[in-house]
Amino acid sequence: MSLNPRLASRPLSSDSFGGSIERSSVAMQILERIKTALIRGELQPGDYLPSESELTHSLGIGKSSVREAIKMLQAIGVVEVRRGQGTVIRREPGDPLVDPMAFGMILARGMTRDVMEFRLMFEPAYTLQAMHNATPADHVRIRQAIDDMEAAINNGEQTAHHDVAFHRGILYATHNPMTIRVGETLIQLIEAALETSMQTLPEVALKDHKAIYAAFQAGDAAGVQAAIEVSSESWETNLTYVD
Repeated sequence: MSLNPRLASRPLSSDSFGGSIERSSVAMQILERIKTALIRGELQPGDYLPSESELTHSLGIGKSSVREAIKMLQAIGVVEVRRGQGTVIRREPGDPLVDPMAFGMILARGMTRDVMEFRLMFEPAYTLQAMHNATPADHVRIRQAIDDMEAAINNGEQTAHHDVAFHRGILYATHNPMTIRVGETLIQLIEAALETSMQTLPEVALKDHKAIYAAFQAGDAAGVQAAIEVSSESWETNLTYVD
């Protein structure tokens, strides 16, 4: 049974989700079927899900399980419920109420070496991505973060906020929602270490930021990589997580 074409970018049959399912972990199985339908192209961003009644009938489950699955999809930013219209697959990921990836990384944050290795792999990659995508406004924001950090250090008022502002300025200059989501999670993981760094070796952090941005502004990919590698030495020294 197809949806009203006024409510969807294309008709979608509830048959896309297959037949009835087992009673155990029903909501999780619904999520898995929706994920599979997205991977196969049977369901696409902008499409409306079958109605609650259609899903209940086609899957042979109760309405409460369907509602639970929809709430889970809302929580992770996959769908949007539009009153009077239905539940639509978002065209871009929404801001999740619960980010499973973030929780997974936060729970693993005690593994200092893993955090270090991930940052050393990921930060150069998104910095180079940002170097190619940055707008003039992004450059203004990054330079301002460096200036604010220097002023705070001169006044003895520096905090992790000043360090984070620089990294976040570069991260958002990627203009890539997926990169930004992963990067925000990484920032949460290392913020305690950044606070330690700003209280013990603020001048080193400032020098590192200036070197990274000089290469970034010049479009020097090798220079960006080299500056981040130098900076990584202080990351390792100042990580506060327990091995």
